[in-house]
Amino acid sequence: MSAEGSTRQHRTVLLHEAVDGLVHDPDGFYIDGTFGRGGHSSLVLSRLSPQGRLLAFDKDPEAIAASTRVQDPRFSIEHESFAAMAEACARRGVARVSGVLLDLGVSSPQIDTPERGFSFRFDGPLDMRMDTTRGESAADFLARADERQIAEVIRNYGEERFAVSIAKALVARRQSGSPVRTTAELSQLVARSVKTREAGQDPATRTFQALRIHVNAELEELEQGLNAALALLAPGGRLSVISFHSLEDRIVKQFIARHSRTEIDRRAPFAPVPDPRLLPVARIKPGEAEVANNPRARSAVLRVAERTEAPA
Repeated sequence: MSAEGSTRQHRTVLLHEAVDGLVHDPDGFYIDGTFGRGGHSSLVLSRLSPQGRLLAFDKDPEAIAASTRVQDPRFSIEHESFAAMAEACARRGVARVSGVLLDLGVSSPQIDTPERGFSFRFDGPLDMRMDTTRGESAADFLARADERQIAEVIRNYGEERFAVSIAKALVARRQSGSPVRTTAELSQLVARSVKTREAGQDPATRTFQALRIHVNAELEELEQGLNAALALLAPGGRLSVISFHSLEDRIVKQFIARHSRTEIDRRAPFAPVPDPRLLPVARIKPGEAEVANNPRARSAVLRVAERTEAPA
């Protein structure tokens, strides 16, 4: 995630903190799960020796195109979700990695490009796909889903109190022969359906977040990526994750907590208690200076954990 108004520049959030928490072995093999515009990858590469390696992932074709600027033999990238990191490592003969970095959310170039459909600040096609070469757009989902499905997505992924009202309005508009196809149309419809909103927040914020998460299966891929990272990390390897909203951070927090405590099997209470597999290392929020320079950093949370034992 990054920011810079409407200039479409990429300003990496918690850049040094995330990489400081990640890189501990300059000769190691590292994964950058979301290349974006290469902010984290560039800094990781600067910390690696000639023997170190970095494998990056990104679903966005524009990010893949931007990665061609990285002329470094230690670097490679996959046009794929970080959820596929285990398969990608297996193809390279890599069984263990020294660190995994996941920078979640949407980058400024994505947000600030109207054609991508991520923001209610610009009018454009209601797309919202991270990977524009595959999958169903937000407009296509709203054109086929029933009222219950739409309400569940907006309520579960946007934590929106007026999800049912919004879903009813979307279906009614579709049935009138004029389905929502643009960001401006969706924003205006939501504004008419949401009765109250927190001060300073656009009424469409939660609905746009919900549709984006659904279209890109973000929470499911996060769960898959965390499990894959845990299986790949070598002892002492680091997991460094930056999240931008409460749903993501809750998943990361609970994952680290679940694997950092010893659990007694109640069916075999006298069996040896397994050692925890993760050790929480840090929880870091952006400082005042970073938030002042980059307002989109305000909600970011970095969590770092260390692998404590070899995978089974």
